[in-house]
Amino acid sequence: MNKSNKLWSLNIPINLKKVDKDTKYYLKVCEEKLGLVPNILKTNAINKKKFDAFNKFYNRIMQDDNYLSIKEKEMIAVVVSSTNRCLYCCISHGYNLSKILDDKVLSKNILINYRTAKISKKHKKMLDFAYKLTSYSHLIDEDDRNLLRKANFSENHILEIIDVTAFFNMTNRIASGTNMKP
Repeated sequence: MNKSNKLWSLNIPINLKKVDKDTKYYLKVCEEKLGLVPNILKTNAINKKKFDAFNKFYNRIMQDDNYLSIKEKEMIAVVVSSTNRCLYCCISHGYNLSKILDDKVLSKNILINYRTAKISKKHKKMLDFAYKLTSYSHLIDEDDRNLLRKANFSENHILEIIDVTAFFNMTNRIASGTNMKP
């Protein structure tokens, strides 16, 4: 593999021609819908079980209709990625959020410092929780969950905020640990 085609800094060969037909189909759908295959998917495609588990979790968290809106989920993804300084995910989810909001400036403001962004108090509470869970998970307590409840988040919303935050912390670490390229 020549250097310009590298997805990351690890020396693990990636041969997408050798993936199974279901994975190829999934990657083809991504190419058609997004115009590209995200490197995080290519990275996971080196192992079928890993690929399936990652996508099943991602789709459940980000694509399925659950309790949070896609806007709220992308806001969490952006704040977690910004907190972790994950270039790959900041670019990817910052772009997604700007498309969802139809506002590049607001999206960038959320990415750089959500606390100064013109978003609702409810969303600031949600992002405060995601930030704290990312930076100081050992300090999360009932007071933090009560702040979300007071902002009208149900128990199911709170669990989904936790799921999305946890998922992007994991993904950020995969991207940063491999020096994944956007």
